[in-house]
Amino acid sequence: MSEAKWYILHTYSGYENKVANNIITLVENRNLKHLIEEVMVPTEKVTETNNGKTKEVEVKLYPSYVYVKMIITDESWYICRNTRGVTGFVGPGSKPIPLTDEEVNNLGVTQQAAQTSFKTGDIVTVKSGALEGFEGVVKEVDTAGGTVTVSVSMFGRETPATMELSAVEKITV
Repeated sequence: MSEAKWYILHTYSGYENKVANNIITLVENRNLKHLIEEVMVPTEKVTETNNGKTKEVEVKLYPSYVYVKMIITDESWYICRNTRGVTGFVGPGSKPIPLTDEEVNNLGVTQQAAQTSFKTGDIVTVKSGALEGFEGVVKEVDTAGGTVTVSVSMFGRETPATMELSAVEKITV
């Protein structure tokens, strides 16, 4: 059993995914998976109707908040607190307060890992975000974190891009 606990980071509005992806990247680059185990932005799928067209969109359950499961140390605190877009931890003063088990269950932060229809090596189309319309090859799938790394060809170079699972769609032949 891990001693890691869930903490909540407050972010600027609209920066939730950037903050989560930046923390994930720092954890991977600095090999700190033992301190920061999970980073997530809880979302739910909602059906929207616009001009008679129905589409399914993903909506953030708690806008301006990112959930981080970590062991609190000076290093893990520093990484989270000093990530661009983070205004601070939720809690009194500068001391982050972990969520209780009851709060974790009520907030739904321990949802099932996302189900995907694609795997490493599959060709996908990016259907939202800055790379919308691009095609790429799946390099890594992180169902627990809800992200996928896709290698996209830009200006004749292969460029890896990490995005939410819902942002890509498998191309079926």
